[in-house]
Amino acid sequence: MTHCPSTGPDTPDGGVDPSPRGAPPRPVAKPDSKEFTEDSKAEPATRRTLRCRTVTGDALQPLNYIRNLPPYALEGRLAPADDDAAPTPCEALLAALGSCLSIAIRANAVARVIAIKSLALDVEADCDTSAVWGVVGADGPKPVGFEAVRVTVRVEADAPRHVLKALVTNAVLWSPVANTVHDPVHLDVVLG
Repeated sequence: MTHCPSTGPDTPDGGVDPSPRGAPPRPVAKPDSKEFTEDSKAEPATRRTLRCRTVTGDALQPLNYIRNLPPYALEGRLAPADDDAAPTPCEALLAALGSCLSIAIRANAVARVIAIKSLALDVEADCDTSAVWGVVGADGPKPVGFEAVRVTVRVEADAPRHVLKALVTNAVLWSPVANTVHDPVHLDVVLG
């Protein structure tokens, strides 16, 4: 099970810097790599508002509109169906976590001049959706949402295991999606 460590970014020798969590990350030299476009090398804004407009029609299939991209369809249920029409919202959250971690691992590897031959993340979560539908067991309602999230990182690279472990630790520590999943986040839902 992968969780957020209470340590800071990794050090050049593959160890982990004991900086307190929440401290700003140390600047990393911008890599000169074909994996990064000129836009991604530019200094990012320190604070940005991300937006998604979700529209659900009669078929209960949410369509998510992000920037000017084509709509991203999700299944209109919480538990996966047998028809494989689209991912569920919970599966989309797992995909966001895996994607964010993989980007962080690869970017940190490029910055440290570590050649990654292959990278795959298996992300899974336990989720009981019975409470959503009003099903209450003998011992009361169960918590709604993920009970646990497990991430297995499979990476093949020209680096010792402790260095690869430091890449993963750093990715978990500085991934916005990982931090959103494992830290309390204020949620404000209002009727517009």
